[in-house]
Amino acid sequence: MVKITLMRSYEGLNERMRDTLRALGLRKRHMTVIKKKNPAIDGMLRKVSHLVKVETVEAA
Repeated sequence: MVKITLMRSYEGLNERMRDTLRALGLRKRHMTVIKKKNPAIDGMLRKVSHLVKVETVEAA
């Protein structure tokens, strides 16, 4: 599991990056979501790595 926090705003981003953030469930700055780690999520995180903070969390 990974904890993803949006650290930067959508301001000035191209539409593909906005779509990637929306697909991750991040709508507002400082919003946090927890997702199951898989190759699709890893690819999305690589695309927006400069905009988010990623932490590994233990599955409950």
